[in-house]
Amino acid sequence: MYLFFFAVLFIVFQYANEKTIWEAQDTTIENLSLKLEKAQDSISGLSDTLADATYFSLQGNENALEYIERLGLEATDIQAIIYDQIYDKNGAAGGNPIIPMASVNGNFKINKIKLLNSRWIQADFSDGDNWGELIIEYFFNQDNSIELVPLSSFLYSLK
Repeated sequence: MYLFFFAVLFIVFQYANEKTIWEAQDTTIENLSLKLEKAQDSISGLSDTLADATYFSLQGNENALEYIERLGLEATDIQAIIYDQIYDKNGAAGGNPIIPMASVNGNFKINKIKLLNSRWIQADFSDGDNWGELIIEYFFNQDNSIELVPLSSFLYSLK
């Protein structure tokens, strides 16, 4: 009789303990599922934002990539060549010759470049005190050298 009573008591204790553990795990699973759903929504939103941000870029423009490939060039190589060519001109005496403005407080230098497509570049420039933006058009010559032509620029006024 004592053995039967002890067995029933042990079974009831095990049932209550396992039920508590199961409920805690179920709650944890539900919380993690909600967090996963929120994370997936965030990733989806970020993917849309990234697609919008790269829409005007050389790597995000299929037509521009096809044009460059028809020339027998690679987009990553073109990007590196253009960046090097523009940044190398920052060391020129009197400032970067691509920037069609004269600086009062030093030389204008290009700080940041973004290739918009197979034809245009957007650049940010400054002299330390003043800053502006510039649109540059680039062409591939017959020998696949690159010609840079400033189209438009804007200088932000401090006053």
